[in-house]
Amino acid sequence: MTLKVYLSGEIHTDWREQITEGAAGMDVAFFGPVTDHAASDDCGVTIFGNEPNKFWHDHKGAMINAIRIRKGIADADIVVVRFGDQYKQWNAAFDAGYSAALGKSLIILHGADHAHALKEVDAAALAVAQKPSQVVEILHYVLKGELPK
Repeated sequence: MTLKVYLSGEIHTDWREQITEGAAGMDVAFFGPVTDHAASDDCGVTIFGNEPNKFWHDHKGAMINAIRIRKGIADADIVVVRFGDQYKQWNAAFDAGYSAALGKSLIILHGADHAHALKEVDAAALAVAQKPSQVVEILHYVLKGELPK
């Protein structure tokens, strides 16, 4: 069984690479949002033309990015949402809520510092991990039915 896993959330660390590298050899297809920050921010104005008002600049990009994000979450078997330490990730919270509303199997990934702030998000998840390696172990267990060695 091939698992389709959508990796959502912060873009400032290598957590996605840790998971994809750790899952090498597993029957998993990974996908996610555009993680090139400049491309994600500027896709709307690049496609539709310059926008002098920052609100509409961001709005145009957010709408185009939403097409990819909604399709990715809808097609996923599992959605992993990472909340990092450096920034508030409102988009990650939205993706987690959207995933929960669609009934997706949801894994939340964050450090202990966020446990209180994300308690409602965590409550919607089937697993809350603190390290990317734990996500890899979950994927291994789901695919093979075997405990990590």
